[in-house]
Amino acid sequence: VNEPLYTGTKVIDALIPLGRGQRELILGDRQTGKTTLALDAILSQQGNDVKCIYVSIAQKKTSVLSAIKTLEDGNVTGQTTVIVASPDDPPALRYIAPYCGVTMAEYFLDQGMDVLIVYDDLTKHADSYRELSLLLRRPPGREAYPGDIFYLHSRLLERACRLHLDFGGGSITALPIVATQKGNISGYIPTNLISITDGQIVLDADLFNKGMKPAVDIGRSVSRVGGSAQVQAMKKVVGQMKLELSQFEEVRRFARFGTEVNQTTQRQIDRGTRLQQMMTQPPHRPVPMQDQVILFYAVTHGYLDDIHPEEMQSFSDHILAYIAREQPQFNDQLMIRKELTDEMQVELDGFLETVLNQWKTQAYKYE
Repeated sequence: VNEPLYTGTKVIDALIPLGRGQRELILGDRQTGKTTLALDAILSQQGNDVKCIYVSIAQKKTSVLSAIKTLEDGNVTGQTTVIVASPDDPPALRYIAPYCGVTMAEYFLDQGMDVLIVYDDLTKHADSYRELSLLLRRPPGREAYPGDIFYLHSRLLERACRLHLDFGGGSITALPIVATQKGNISGYIPTNLISITDGQIVLDADLFNKGMKPAVDIGRSVSRVGGSAQVQAMKKVVGQMKLELSQFEEVRRFARFGTEVNQTTQRQIDRGTRLQQMMTQPPHRPVPMQDQVILFYAVTHGYLDDIHPEEMQSFSDHILAYIAREQPQFNDQLMIRKELTDEMQVELDGFLETVLNQWKTQAYKYE
């Protein structure tokens, strides 16, 4: 796995990156934004060569219609296949839906194409298989799930892979979704799937309720292979950021107890707060790789240190609007070369200085 697959979600592309051919589990409680993350990953493929498959297993029809509407609005229906097994379908149909999806994915894989497949969600799939097994008078096993549910899920997810160029070089990237109960990731199905996949994105209900969206728990989320697929430009800006975020978590604990902190520590806390603000983004608005690199560079090089945390979003929009309008060739260069050379860094410093001065003088604002 050496080629990135961008999800358009800043926190994932920066800290939990995905590669083409990876299997990354999305898990969290009900209503914490699991489907939103997966749909954003599909929306982010708009205009590139990745085929997308969205498998809905026993989801409410309103949710499925809402997901299809999102895909239509994002203009990705031309490259997306939606497979729906409704709650009122027989258990055998709900059980077979993800296998139907991965078989379609393999058709594209065999033609050397890249595919992104979302299984929404495998908790419902396990329930459907339990229903089917009990109807067939099979004995229930641990936590009333049949004993071979692990085998079924592993066979399903291990069909996601990246082929060698001798075999066409295609790939299937899988994003299985699983629901947890009250944040308990040690349940039978979640632990099964964590052990099968190449990493997991854990969504935290408390973060979600505090308004940190996407509510990704950076401490418990991991990507076991995506880092080796990150492009040089992203690696360069993200290296510092990971360090700053982990230091911020450390020093914030002290500050919480009202301890007097020195200026350097306070600066670290302020930078960390801005980094966290930078990571939030509205649903169904994926951010392209080159824009992410520019924003992460700005925040780690201190250009946003004087900006109030609440103004981070609008200031970020200003930076991107300025570069897109005044210096579009810089974006193209970043997209094609996928690296941030020393000359490009000097250029970017110049753009950011200009935008910062305009913001401070409030001479004019970009729409």
